[in-house]
Amino acid sequence: MTTNYRHEIVGVFGDPVDENPTILMFEAAFKAKGLRWRYQNFHVRAEDLGAAMAGLRAMRFRGINLTIPHKIEGLRYLDRITPEAALIGAVNTVVRDGDALIGTNTDGKGFLMALKLNANLDPAGKRVVVLGAGGAARAIAVELALAGARHITIVNRTTQRGEALAQLINDKTPTRAEFAWWLGDYTLPEDADIIVNATNIGLYPHMNDKPGVNMDSIKPGMLVCDVVPNPPRTRFLIEATAKGAKTLDGLGMLVYQGAIAFTIWTGQDAPVEVMRQALSESVA
Repeated sequence: MTTNYRHEIVGVFGDPVDENPTILMFEAAFKAKGLRWRYQNFHVRAEDLGAAMAGLRAMRFRGINLTIPHKIEGLRYLDRITPEAALIGAVNTVVRDGDALIGTNTDGKGFLMALKLNANLDPAGKRVVVLGAGGAARAIAVELALAGARHITIVNRTTQRGEALAQLINDKTPTRAEFAWWLGDYTLPEDADIIVNATNIGLYPHMNDKPGVNMDSIKPGMLVCDVVPNPPRTRFLIEATAKGAKTLDGLGMLVYQGAIAFTIWTGQDAPVEVMRQALSESVA
């Protein structure tokens, strides 16, 4: 009998990436499933992404996650992308199929699963405010539109990127979208149902930071969401709770998008509760 000492390798390319707890979630999942797979955090600077992707091919990784700042730039180095990734214009998950690298995006799908399963809220017919217009914001906004959100406001400090995302939603989905320039503290519309911080403001170690939002415009009945998973209870969510709003942290989104990636890579059902427990312990 031949002994195999090789592990299948996946991981995440990002900058920063040292504090990304995703590794614990996947390592726990591989162990639970008895798979000889390993997940690693790779610190890859923006100027080195091309070399890193070439290395991924050369060393025959089974796949990779892409996080800040690589979700949009990563498109350049792929052989194919899925239709939803093409619509979003960003990828966060890459799988190797033979010699081909295929990109998809699980961020928005993970957010929708958390919204429906953890917050018990269907976005159909809702008015949404998305803070930011980067890779995560694009994925979340597009998936919310495809799920039937009635109206989406994209709030961003860079006009070009924010207007482009709003135009994408208007052109490619039935949902109506508008851009709002993020200058100073943004005052939320009174009829907003869902507010999503899709930036990395508040991410460890900058835990005292929060998005520039007029907190007095947060009302009971609103659902305030944050994509930041570490810490899960960001200052933004803590202050929103004090205003009477319901909240949804970024831990659920991270678990569900990871579970989707796990299945894409391994072909097996993900042990979701094992993954959630591993993440919860890491940020406790």
